[in-house]
Amino acid sequence: MTHRVAVLDRELCQPKKCGLECIKYCPVNKSGADCIILNEEIKKAQIDENVCNGCGICVKVCPFEAITIVNLASELATDKIHQYGMNSFRLYRLPTPKKGEVVGLLGRNGIGKSTVVNILSGNLKPNLGNYENSPDWDQILKFFAGTELKDHFEKIKNQNIKTAIKPQQVYNVSQVFDGTAKELLDRYDQRGVGSELVKQLSLENSVEHHIKELSGGELQRLAVAVAASKEANFYFFDEPSSYNDVFQRRGVARVIHSLANAGKSVMVVEHDLTLLDFLSDYIEILYGEPAAYGIVSDVLSTKVGINVFLDGYLPNENVRFRDKKFSFDVSTSQDEFEKGDVVISYPMLKRTYPAFSVSIEPGQVRKGEVLGIMGANALGKTTMMKMIAGVEKPDEGNIDRAIKISYKPQYIPNDYDIEVISVLEKANEGPIFGSTEEEQITEPLKIKKLYNKSIKNLSGGELQKVAVATCLLKKADVYALDEPSAFLDVEDRITIAKFIQRFVRSYAKSAIIIDHDIQLMDLISDAIVIFEGISGLEGHASSPLTKSEAMNRFLRSLDITFRRDEHSLRPRVNKGGSRLDKQQKETGHFYYKN
Repeated sequence: MTHRVAVLDRELCQPKKCGLECIKYCPVNKSGADCIILNEEIKKAQIDENVCNGCGICVKVCPFEAITIVNLASELATDKIHQYGMNSFRLYRLPTPKKGEVVGLLGRNGIGKSTVVNILSGNLKPNLGNYENSPDWDQILKFFAGTELKDHFEKIKNQNIKTAIKPQQVYNVSQVFDGTAKELLDRYDQRGVGSELVKQLSLENSVEHHIKELSGGELQRLAVAVAASKEANFYFFDEPSSYNDVFQRRGVARVIHSLANAGKSVMVVEHDLTLLDFLSDYIEILYGEPAAYGIVSDVLSTKVGINVFLDGYLPNENVRFRDKKFSFDVSTSQDEFEKGDVVISYPMLKRTYPAFSVSIEPGQVRKGEVLGIMGANALGKTTMMKMIAGVEKPDEGNIDRAIKISYKPQYIPNDYDIEVISVLEKANEGPIFGSTEEEQITEPLKIKKLYNKSIKNLSGGELQKVAVATCLLKKADVYALDEPSAFLDVEDRITIAKFIQRFVRSYAKSAIIIDHDIQLMDLISDAIVIFEGISGLEGHASSPLTKSEAMNRFLRSLDITFRRDEHSLRPRVNKGGSRLDKQQKETGHFYYKN
């Protein structure tokens, strides 16, 4: 027996622009039943899940890819926690908060993490799938009888639970609060720990600044500080690493750990596997179909949970939720490939501002090569990229402008009402539909479904993928991408890293990538530039180094060592003071040997 899931994306469904193919070609409709009809009230298609036979013809014929049909095990029907409406997203099962522990939620974007947060924080009352006649609290408590969640929901019912949430999109903070960082923190500091958090999160030089003057990393850490300063039982942090460098991510991890050590329940959504590994006591995987349905797995240990996610298979539940496993090659270094001609050479570059200066050692980028740029925030990494891209002019040193550079900035504006397809066609200087560019770029990045959506309605991850595609569609010799991993889930990060590398090598292009996700940089880079110095005062960039030399130097500055996981071969942080950590430091191998 199967449990049918039929989901319609109302934003994508446009009956006025199509020939109602879903209604015309549905075999159940042809037999005389009303499986798919046009709802006259909302002017959108409507699918009867009880009549649908799951053939999937409507999915294939819909020109806007607005329909998702999935057949699930019938047992899941009794595990439904919430459904937003007819043909809408639904969530099966819930993760369990654990007092004094950090539970990491690992899964794709659009798979129900926000729904989980809203339900567990008391902002959304679960309807158990009955969206037309929502159950009362007694029915909800009966549903959770015999589980750890019953006590949690009793507290929500009796309003005995306080929650603190760090939202995903921190740059919206400046739109809703007009004042300094200190004023914002003081307003919410119920635990009296504001000044301590400022030190732990390296915000000393930021607290007196106006919110609008803060960088992405400063905004992120401020949002973490605001959430952690509230008096609550349950804390939730949605992607606390975005825009922060590795040094700052360690500070964020310490703050989150301190809440668990104080006996609080903490949940974290994080797509940087290195940080999630370091941060979590347990992992719960969310799997399913983005924007259609999400299922929460049983609780797993951190190591097992991450490896199970990468494998795409839950052995305890005998469920395969992804066709392929993600592998980490022992070496993807450019050393294995024949180096191409030099595309761009740059001499010693210098740029001086009133309170900051940066110097960059000479270097070059070759055809078919991905040059990574790593280092702490506020050392001039973006300034280097802007100078190479021609967006800013160096005070010393000239760069040959005979080549074309396509630049994706760190911050992507999302406040304009224009369809994705228009943005892509402008970058491509021509139509996308049926083009070679569509096949080469937008198909692998899986953004075809977003063509008819407005930029302002995209999620952070969707916006990032569109920005990457827009950058790669432009005719250029060098593609410069500043933090392409921000707001992307783990699957998209690995997919995009491997895609950019394949794109660069296949078409003899070159790429320059800035990112703080060590795992992504390990996957994608052929050579790496390391930035050192004093954040906010002066920065100095090395010449391009080999990946092993650069990683070793960078990890030494962090005083951490990396090993490879014996199962997935992914890079993992050794526990400080462990036998392997001491051994690698003694031999000077902070970065694992291939």
